[in-house]
Amino acid sequence: MTMVTEQESPVDDPAPPSLRPRRVVLKLSGEVFGGGAVGVDPDVVQGIARQIATVIRRGIQVAVVVGGGNFFRGAELQKRGMDRNRADYMGMLGTVMNALALQDFLEKEGIETRVQTAITMAQVAEPYIPLRAIRHLEKGRAVIFGAGAGMPYFSTDTVTAQRALEIHADIVLMSKNGVDGVYSADPRVDPTAQKLEAATFQEIIQRGLRVADQAAFSLCEENKLPMLVFGAEGDDTIVRAVSGDKIGTLITA
Repeated sequence: MTMVTEQESPVDDPAPPSLRPRRVVLKLSGEVFGGGAVGVDPDVVQGIARQIATVIRRGIQVAVVVGGGNFFRGAELQKRGMDRNRADYMGMLGTVMNALALQDFLEKEGIETRVQTAITMAQVAEPYIPLRAIRHLEKGRAVIFGAGAGMPYFSTDTVTAQRALEIHADIVLMSKNGVDGVYSADPRVDPTAQKLEAATFQEIIQRGLRVADQAAFSLCEENKLPMLVFGAEGDDTIVRAVSGDKIGTLITA
């Protein structure tokens, strides 16, 4: 894993540069943006933006993939009789709304931010171009990827792994709503479920643990891209995930 090398004050960041990734892709679920409700909760998004800004100021390049579950979920709309293609495109538009909200609060934190979308919408965002995204990151800007893959039937988990590989990220940070890592069983159903500090992608798949889309797992496993699964709740979880603290579950090939 390539690491940043600049020295920083231990007051600013307790983890030495050698333990920090250089470039990360952070997945944020739509439910986080809504604070568990439909729409966008400005206080929640502001808190997320502050954490991302802290990470970027420490010299780490951050790209973000956002979900849209606080507005629409294509698979759920399909169950109610809607055409899956159209429902998925509605979900993609929901992710763009979240991306624009996060951009606004990041820029209020003094972080230059670019939104790139897989569906062309030139008045509000750039088209997704991997080399341009990398250039933005190298200039210290945050990059937010919206509109999923631009195609139906692809989850934002899969898009997260794909984007991470395309921009040569060091790790995928999978922020989860309502759970702080990977457990041996669903902790909301089985009180004896134990949290796993580390695991391999194969172990997760063989045990049938639902953490992320299987296509995302396959992409990460085949390309030896590590994934850290951690809880979204908290004022510093993103900062801790990037800083090398013991948080969540680290999944490797």
